[in-house]
Amino acid sequence: MEIERDTGMHTRGGVITERNSDFCTVRIRLPAGIINPQQLSGIARITKKYGAGTAHLTTRQTMEIPHVKIEDLEKLGRALEANGTPVGAEREEIVNITACPGTDRCRLANIDSIGIALETDRKYFAKNMPVRVRIAVSACPNSCVSERLCEIGITGVQQPIRNPGLCTGCGTCVNFCKEGALVVKSGDIILDRQKCIDCGNCIHICPFHIIKGDPPAYLITIGGKRGRHPKAGRPLVTVTTIEDLHTVIDMVVTWIYRKAWDGRLLGDQLDEIGFDTLKKDVLKRIQPEHVVSGPEIP
Repeated sequence: MEIERDTGMHTRGGVITERNSDFCTVRIRLPAGIINPQQLSGIARITKKYGAGTAHLTTRQTMEIPHVKIEDLEKLGRALEANGTPVGAEREEIVNITACPGTDRCRLANIDSIGIALETDRKYFAKNMPVRVRIAVSACPNSCVSERLCEIGITGVQQPIRNPGLCTGCGTCVNFCKEGALVVKSGDIILDRQKCIDCGNCIHICPFHIIKGDPPAYLITIGGKRGRHPKAGRPLVTVTTIEDLHTVIDMVVTWIYRKAWDGRLLGDQLDEIGFDTLKKDVLKRIQPEHVVSGPEIP
């Protein structure tokens, strides 16, 4: 006879009480939205056994199992754990880390967004915080995962390096630039650095591979907001190495944990809890040659 053991499922952030309080929706953990065929089949079996036979795909690249009976929570939790898709997070904690396809698949990607998301999830997922913290990674400023609307956003950027002497003037980059940062003047293609947001698209799209670029860099933004009054996060720093990226994220997570107040969105209290001081501390920690200065993404 199996002995029931209380694993505290009812207290987990990924367990959400439904309108009918006899039932819960259970959110699972899927870093960067990645799931293998075996796990997917397992979710189907678990959903059929403990839920209502349906699953819900969320905006945070994870899945929810709706209409789970309260008395089935413990069994469901153990089944999800065994399936490699444990219960997720939703409350005042670091929730599912999201990412675009990145250099694994996207031709416009500047960075390995999935790899960064998986490492960030491994280090910080479900860490208790005073506020809910969403972290998203986008491989370029196209922002397919709306990372700048998250409490912590990571954007891959790459500054173009043009060689006018080799440029054929074909105009492909001019037509492709969404910022109007490239224009034709007297037969030459000119880059307006004030308009350029370092998306790197002109580098990837040049048919003759003449436009080169600086090494990809990582823009970190803080305090983005969704909800009723969405707002882009505030740029903190742009760094050139993956090691510096992880250093900064660790500093930001620690800063939020120690300084933020509960009951308010992070983006509504940045100045009160010392955003400028955090920025100064970050710049002291990172070697100057690893910090990129340039136009900020609006």
